Amino acid sequence: MADGIPYYINQFWTAAQRQAHVLHEISYRACFKPQLPAFFIERLTQPGDGVLDPFMGRGTTPVQAALMGRRPLGSDINPLSVLLTRPRLAPPTLGDVAAALGRVTWEQPGDVPEALLAFYHPETLLRICALREWLSREAPLSDNLPDPAVDWLRMVALNRLTGHSPGFFSVYTLPPNQATNVAAQLRINARRGQVPPPRDVAAIILRKSRRLMAAGAPPPHPPARLATGSADKLSHIAAGSVALVVTSPPFLDVVQYAQDNSLRCWFAGIDAATVRIDMHRTEAAWQRMVRATLTELARVVRPGGYVAFEVGEVRQGKLLLERLVWHAAEGLPFARLAVMVNAQRFTKTANCWGVDNNSKGTNSNRIVLLRRKEVATGDQM
Repeated sequence: MADGIPYYINQFWTAAQRQAHVLHEISYRACFKPQLPAFFIERLTQPGDGVLDPFMGRGTTPVQAALMGRRPLGSDINPLSVLLTRPRLAPPTLGDVAAALGRVTWEQPGDVPEALLAFYHPETLLRICALREWLSREAPLSDNLPDPAVDWLRMVALNRLTGHSPGFFSVYTLPPNQATNVAAQLRINARRGQVPPPRDVAAIILRKSRRLMAAGAPPPHPPARLATGSADKLSHIAAGSVALVVTSPPFLDVVQYAQDNSLRCWFAGIDAATVRIDMHRTEAAWQRMVRATLTELARVVRPGGYVAFEVGEVRQGKLLLERLVWHAAEGLPFARLAVMVNAQRFTKTANCWGVDNNSKGTNSNRIVLLRRKEVATGDQM
């Protein structure tokens, strides 16, 4: 107990790498491990129940929900999230992916930004641009039901744009799980004395697809509902239809989400300037965002349903965001149950950022667990 808040500290799930279903193995910064939503889905829901993440990022919670036979529900302010999540809920066959690659008009690259030669060999860049041009015609962003194989191609390509191995389209880049900017990449190239090598775009996509499909598709589950929008305006989610929310919002001004995804937005045809990702620079502003989100969650979560609201450590553990969440829930129709702290040791991803184990950054998952109260007179959100 600390400041009147009950804490439970343990290693509730493993922090080891590659312990989850391979469908989760796509690159994205600042995402929790699939074991986190799996822990709560297993204990607090039944097959067919709706599981929601209103800050879904790469889609960890919806994908895990599908893998466990629950109904995947999600939203995010960035349109990239739907593009990264939707294809993995109902993957095509590898043969369908290969056939779609065979239809790509590789000889029609369209606009070719020369600045991107900081990342790519000239021939590789031509093929990336040709794939981008073809995808914009075959699966425009306005299409909510694109061809599954084409949708899958775009998802995989978005995750192969930059990285630190020959499994990516680019020369070596850091950080390894995001798209850096041109100026930073030129400095990396100069420091390492490297020149972007040619890459076989189609072969890389097929190889990554084979890996993602290795453990099979999710089992039958209720149809997903995904949307692009703010976490405090979930118009695509019916009142009282959610059994469990597992989510994690942006942590104050720690991560530059818009900058991180600028190259992915370019490839997908998204104007990054229009993606209004808030950077909350004060505790009060961040807490107001949490309060607005919890108010909307009180509408969509059914009586007796749960919210697992995860925050990591920021400012070397000096700012306890879970306490801001705890107080933000005061007065809403939630019973505040406890804060669960999943203590863990850093693994491969953290070390790639040059962060020593258990010294800086996010050393634990800190989850505020809430339960939606039963409906009472006047409790209509």
